[in-house]
Amino acid sequence: MNDSATSHHDDCSACMLSSRIQQIGDMPGKLSRWFDDNAASLAPVFIRLLLAYEFGEAGLEKLHGDNFFADLTFPFPFNLLPADFNWNLSMGLEIIAPIALVLGVMTRFFSVALMVLTVVAIAAVHWPAEWHSLGELWKGYAITNEGYGNFKLPLMYLLMLTTLMFSGAGRLSVDGWLSKS
Repeated sequence: MNDSATSHHDDCSACMLSSRIQQIGDMPGKLSRWFDDNAASLAPVFIRLLLAYEFGEAGLEKLHGDNFFADLTFPFPFNLLPADFNWNLSMGLEIIAPIALVLGVMTRFFSVALMVLTVVAIAAVHWPAEWHSLGELWKGYAITNEGYGNFKLPLMYLLMLTTLMFSGAGRLSVDGWLSKS
């Protein structure tokens, strides 16, 4: 091979290598665009299913359990309602809303309704009865109650519900199907 052929061959190898590196560098952007175009609106289905399971389980426990709401102190305006009414209201919402979430029907409405239910549950059940510092309050950010409350899980539900309220049900839903009509 003469020098000019060797030089041309080296240039082509460098071009190919540079091209491959560019293709690899472009992959994250292409993948992100693909997800934006094809999969982003599917994401809410996973949150909907998780929340439907969790709230549905709580509703069925209430349906088959004893009313313990008489022992709780509810925030205003729920403190003005009888314990039986609050029990049935929460049980009904925890049974109906999960069905709506699975189907993706009125997702924003039921997300807001479950957010109200969750805030009331945090105030009545999960918030610490007494705390004197942010350090003590932070101990309540837990799954189990060791005397400091246990508001971690309901706070996570609240944030997931907020996401659904803002995003809607996504493409795999009755809401999504109706919005195309």
